[in-house]
Amino acid sequence: MDITEIRVSLRDDDKLKAFVSITIDNCFVVRGLKVIKGGKGLFVAMPSRRKPEGGYQDLCHPINMETRQLMEEMIKAKYLEEVEKSMVG
Repeated sequence: MDITEIRVSLRDDDKLKAFVSITIDNCFVVRGLKVIKGGKGLFVAMPSRRKPEGGYQDLCHPINMETRQLMEEMIKAKYLEEVEKSMVG
């Protein structure tokens, strides 16, 4: 699996820093990922929906830690790149 594109839409919020869409293998898009500033720094939240009884359920997510870490590293790097661009321009 290759993440072939990452699109970042920056947000000016205390916790929600960006919405992210990724393209996998140039043929599958996942929208609705979020870059969130938490107590331990930035993390990537998977697309989710609110359950009727409260709480949230991921709509899609990596099956193993290696894939999750790879996705998070790539998404955070692209997020930081976009933040840098926004400060220059």
